[in-house]
Amino acid sequence: MRDYDQSLWLQTSRERVAAQTLSGDLTVDLAVIGGGYTGCSAALAAAQSGASVCLLEAHQIGHGGSGRNVGLVNAGLWLPPDEIRLHLGQAVGDRLIALLAKAPSEVFELIDAHGIACEPVRKGTLHCAHSASGYGDLCTRHAQLSTSGAPVELLDATTSRQRTGSPAVHGALFDPRAGTIQPLAYAVGLACAAQDAGAQICIQSPVRSLRKDNEGWVLRVNGGTVRAKSVIQATNAYHQDIAITAPDYVPVYYFQYATAPLSHNLRASILPQGEGCWDTGLIMTSFRLDQEGRFIVGGMGNLSHAGGFAHKAWVRRKLATLYPQLADQPLIEGWHGRIAMTSDHIPKITQIGPNALAAHGFSGRGIGPGTVFGRLMAESLLNGDPSLLPVPPVPEYSENWTGLRHVFFETGAALTHFIKARF
Repeated sequence: MRDYDQSLWLQTSRERVAAQTLSGDLTVDLAVIGGGYTGCSAALAAAQSGASVCLLEAHQIGHGGSGRNVGLVNAGLWLPPDEIRLHLGQAVGDRLIALLAKAPSEVFELIDAHGIACEPVRKGTLHCAHSASGYGDLCTRHAQLSTSGAPVELLDATTSRQRTGSPAVHGALFDPRAGTIQPLAYAVGLACAAQDAGAQICIQSPVRSLRKDNEGWVLRVNGGTVRAKSVIQATNAYHQDIAITAPDYVPVYYFQYATAPLSHNLRASILPQGEGCWDTGLIMTSFRLDQEGRFIVGGMGNLSHAGGFAHKAWVRRKLATLYPQLADQPLIEGWHGRIAMTSDHIPKITQIGPNALAAHGFSGRGIGPGTVFGRLMAESLLNGDPSLLPVPPVPEYSENWTGLRHVFFETGAALTHFIKARF
């Protein structure tokens, strides 16, 4: 059976980290569980502050959602600003909006500062209207974002079709703050930077248990023990083994397919200014080019699910709709990743114990928010200052009917793609 966990990014990443499995015992100021954007950002910030740090990844760096991401470095969350304020209140909402507005700058500055070879392109993103009603949604978002100080630009259908090269776009919202990266390479590059700053990066080192004693936290790893004053759990949708701190979320799968590298003539007609894109569809579509000119299209769905055939058939149809000139382009086999979705689409920070925090629920917006959340969680714990956190921590967080809602999302995505692949 095809392994849909093996992404294109594994083949094309030029970043490598010289990490080993943890052996023996270790005592540190901060233990970080999880080697994605949040965990690697936390380890880097802590090590740069002079703290002793150990990052523990159960597989390889970027194994989870970070290594299967679309690679869009967006500002903010999926929600428009007014909805964020509605859920969090004015003061907390304004703070989170302001922090995440600067998230792309933080990401690209880290890439520059540490020479991370992750194909960074900061040409903005286009949130594309898939229909006339979708354009109405973009008008609302534009008004709210502009009021909040975001330098976004609303583009009409004609301009959007010129910018994308696609006849299927009904308008777009351009955000110049954003861009694209090779997502796995960015995660690995953060781990390398953390290692250079003094952090110990450990792969193939799953944490089997986590407990608090009178001296601090005790983590059992590969038969050894890590003692830490503070802990950050950054496992998101790929949590394993530690049942008592498992994050509660709705698991949603997102898949991608890529063409072979396009010819120069084809590349010139598709996204000529280099933006990354996603659309306003209820079952969202993303599309972009990578550095080698592969066209990458993605949508919601589990390729290993019974409806996987519908997702695969939809890709070919979607290619022809977006760019008729790509209808016959060969496709590289697809891959998918798991997203931790919260009901309100706002990330959560949970206080899992004294001097111990967990973050999850980026709802598909992992790159910028994960980078910011990881850094601020590390700074908060090392300084003993909860006010530094991007959102107030909660003692616990639960979701209702997560299994049923997962089935609902997956079934809806499969049916949508089945219908659109046929008609």
